This record gives sequence, structure tokens and C-alpha cells, in this order.
Amino acid sequence: MNELVEITLRSLFVSGSATLLAALFGLPLGLWLGARARPQRLAASLLYAGMGLPPVVVGLFFYFLLSRSGPLGSLGLLYTVPGMILAESVLAFPLIAGFAMAGVAAKAEPVRRLVRSLGGSELQVHLTLLAESRRVVVAALAAGFGAVISEVGAVTLVGGDIRHATRVLTTAVVIETRKGELERAAALGAVLLGVTLLITAILVVFGEREAR
Repeated sequence: MNELVEITLRSLFVSGSATLLAALFGLPLGLWLGARARPQRLAASLLYAGMGLPPVVVGLFFYFLLSRSGPLGSLGLLYTVPGMILAESVLAFPLIAGFAMAGVAAKAEPVRRLVRSLGGSELQVHLTLLAESRRVVVAALAAGFGAVISEVGAVTLVGGDIRHATRVLTTAVVIETRKGELERAAALGAVLLGVTLLITAILVVFGEREAR
């Protein structure tokens, strides 16, 4: 039971930190692109393409980047929690930015016309969109968090699934299944599902309350 709590808390910490790190850069970019009268098509295309990034490829990229012979090998981040957070934040970034961009773009023109008809400036258009985008922000965060907490390829390659150090719920499910411990794997999977649903529900409730 103690190990289960440890793995669950580590999963929440890694996924939560990766989501927040990705949101730090992804939300401003997505809101800015969505609010533009003429969004940058190249940037939008890259974000949408990034939503389909194979996690194992991202993990492989960070493995080479953080390994001893890699450019950042001297930082000693391979097989560590910070290294896992970096890899997962890259996976969450395009999802958060893309969801934010799409959500804001859907209401940008009506808001722009309304604000401009009242004599408002473009800055006021952006501020109004920001104020009206709380649900969009929540949806973007939920998408990013849901993607990274359920991800297994990148965290396995970058974290190494080291017991009491980098093991998280997804990698634990894989390990227990390979060992033939199907009941334990099912229990871990249930915990993973429950945690994901709980955090998503909290975000949705918070978003609905803030939007009132």
C-alpha cells in the first residue's frame, strides 16, 4: 500500500508539473494565436501536427539529449523525475496551445466586432477574450494533463522505471502485466483511471464555477 501511494503521488507530481510547465508557454501562445484576426497558418499547422507526436519518439529524443554522450548529458537528468517532467511537458505543450487557440478563435470575431463597435481598442479585444476564455483554459489543461498522466513510452525511456525513484502508474501497470500479476496490474490501472477522472472533474467544476 505504501508503494502504491508513493507511485500515485509521483505520477501526480510528474504529470501535474509537466502540465503546468507546458501551460506556462502553451496557454499564452494559444490565446495569442486564437485572438489574431489572421492567425499564423504555419504556427497553427505545427501545433496541430504536434498533437499527434508519438510519445515514444519524444522519449527517444530526450534519451539521446540527456544521455551521457548527449548535449545535455552533463546535467544528469536521464532516469530522473525532472527529466520525465521535461519530456512530458513537450507532449502536453501542443495539446494545451492547440486547444487554447481553437477555443479562442471560435469566439474571437464576435468579441472583436462587439468591442470595436463600442469603441474599444485591439488591446481591449484581447483582454475581453482572455476574460471570456476560462472554460477554454480549463479544457486545454484537462487535455494536457490527461495525455501525460496516461503516457508510458516517454516516461519509460527517460525515467527508466526505477523502483522508488521514477516508477509511475503507467509503467507499473506494464511491469506487473509482464510479470503475470494481472490482479495487481488491474488495481493499478483502476487507480490510474480514478485519478485521471478525479483531476479532470475538479478542473471542469472549477472552470464552470469561474465562468458563472
